[in-house]
Amino acid sequence: MNTETKLRELLDNRILIIDGAMGTMIQRYKLQEEDYRGERFKDWHTDVKGNNDLLCLTQPDIIKAIHKEYLDAGANIIETNTFNAQTVSMADYDMQPLAFEINAAAAKVAKEAIIEYGKEKGIDVSDRFVAGAIGPMNKTLSLSPDVNNPGYRAISFDEVADAYYEQIKALVENGVDVLLIETIFDTLNAKAAIYAINKYFKDTKTEKLPVMISGTITDASGRTLSGQTLEAFYISVMHANPLSIGLNCALGAAEMRPHVEELANIAACYVTAYPNAGLPNAMGEYDESPEQTAAIVAEWAKEGWVNMLGGCCGTTPPHIAAIAKAVKNYSSRPLPTLTEA
Repeated sequence: MNTETKLRELLDNRILIIDGAMGTMIQRYKLQEEDYRGERFKDWHTDVKGNNDLLCLTQPDIIKAIHKEYLDAGANIIETNTFNAQTVSMADYDMQPLAFEINAAAAKVAKEAIIEYGKEKGIDVSDRFVAGAIGPMNKTLSLSPDVNNPGYRAISFDEVADAYYEQIKALVENGVDVLLIETIFDTLNAKAAIYAINKYFKDTKTEKLPVMISGTITDASGRTLSGQTLEAFYISVMHANPLSIGLNCALGAAEMRPHVEELANIAACYVTAYPNAGLPNAMGEYDESPEQTAAIVAEWAKEGWVNMLGGCCGTTPPHIAAIAKAVKNYSSRPLPTLTEA
């Protein structure tokens, strides 16, 4: 049984749990510049504090420990620590050549976390998977960064696709089970990632991994940052034939509710949702308790809207544990029966 078949079998029978925020957990370690650098990069010519993906090389034990905390909370799917691990975003630290190595290390440490967790607990972990996290990038194809030149673009489609291709290659070759294009605020960037995925599997003539897609509604308008409605976003990416489509980030569960309902009503595939722990306070921190988040997403499960649930910014293992407990007795959203027009 390949990964997609196994996932579909699980998703038809129960709601699966995605992990929570990696950044939130890293912040708890209060790492300093020297911690990010480690021995290998102690003389690096730029500051690297904040480059969380680099920790896959310099502090892999911390990343593994965080993965295990989420597994212990009940996560079926853990995401690699690779949100910004492509050459375009790595240019902020002048670390473009490290992109492949970081993704490879991240995939390996996540797989090791699952294997070790199973041995430590003496449990079957065949229902635990690694999702290769492919973030939105720090440059956008749809919007100009120059208010005086609306037609200007800081990057080309080919450059974005090439950066994603390298990331995808490293993730797949080092054992991820799923590819997750997430936190999409610009659908054209997501299309470049989809293009890169299809090109990689065509080039290598290997079996394509399941693809999960998760967009971001940025405010009360119900649109992505690049201006698409949720339905338009959905239609724009369905050519990827994803395992699932969903929403994450920007909004707390309360604000995300109507959009999850809308997506559940139009999606021909499985539906995912992993909201923030509420909206940030004046200090940029998240105050919503695990019980509050779990109570809201449990309503979505009760309504039959979702197949996978987890957490984004501000969520922690207690949030994920509370969500897992709150939805364990609810059925997974049945896939709609499509009829020929």
